[in-house]
Amino acid sequence: MAMRQVLDAWDMLDSPRASGGLVAARLSARGLREVTTLRLGTEAVGTDFLKIVIPGANGRKGGGAAPTLGIIGRLGGVGARPGLLGLVSDADGAVVALASAFKLADMAADGDVLPGDVIIATHICPNAPTLPRHPVPFMGSPVDAQTLVQHEVDPAMDAILSVDTTRGNRIVNRRGFAITPTVKEGFILPPADDLLDLMQHVSGQLPAVCPIATQDITPYGNGLRHINSILQPATACHIPVVGVALTTEVAVPGPATGASQVLDIEAATRFCLEVAKAFTAGRCRFYDESEFQHMLALYGSMAHLSSPGRPNS
Repeated sequence: MAMRQVLDAWDMLDSPRASGGLVAARLSARGLREVTTLRLGTEAVGTDFLKIVIPGANGRKGGGAAPTLGIIGRLGGVGARPGLLGLVSDADGAVVALASAFKLADMAADGDVLPGDVIIATHICPNAPTLPRHPVPFMGSPVDAQTLVQHEVDPAMDAILSVDTTRGNRIVNRRGFAITPTVKEGFILPPADDLLDLMQHVSGQLPAVCPIATQDITPYGNGLRHINSILQPATACHIPVVGVALTTEVAVPGPATGASQVLDIEAATRFCLEVAKAFTAGRCRFYDESEFQHMLALYGSMAHLSSPGRPNS
């Protein structure tokens, strides 16, 4: 159970004073020492980027060989002040990421240390802009998507869970959370069986898969419509990336306040934690490596989909 940690993260972010410094202080009080903050943009218009490293018992930070999982909380902002007061729906990626950090810190303090390292990244902006969008408005960001992605993806990560509110659509019509197919080097691969197993263990329901299109795995800024930014980390790395999407039955605006569902956030957090346990222990595959190599031999690389595309097109 991670409800206490979810509520701690929620309360911390549901404030006009939410900041990277505040979060770093709370994490430090829980025993985490490798927390870095960086202001992106300007003091007036910007966001606080956070990176948290939770060392594993046999992790690479300590000279071990266990794999490293990345958990990225994706969002435009945790608030849309001054126009809207309170935590916005779009904030869920940050809540899940920070709740995961709190829970892993509490586990480590009690003696339950994961085999490998976990690297968690997100950003904190309580006054982000909003954007018009059909069927509902989206949250914008004071910093462009590519700048955020370049900071979020760490070369030490071996696989990534990218957590993002995915309520502003009419595609995943179920409340809770869903996962995307695995994305790697421009290929949309089958949903990973190991992740589907963990998802149904955590939720007690049949697993839900969020459908994605090729344009969803291309970089923002190319003029194509994306479901949201959930798979933007895949444009900046060659490792497997899976989206963890917080979903609803109806389309909910990203700037909507009072729209976050605490039970769904807690379930998504537990899923990230279970993946972290299994992946760093070598018991969870995001994709079939032999099948991937066979596909490369048959069809060649699709890594060009991570580029901005042809000029003047």
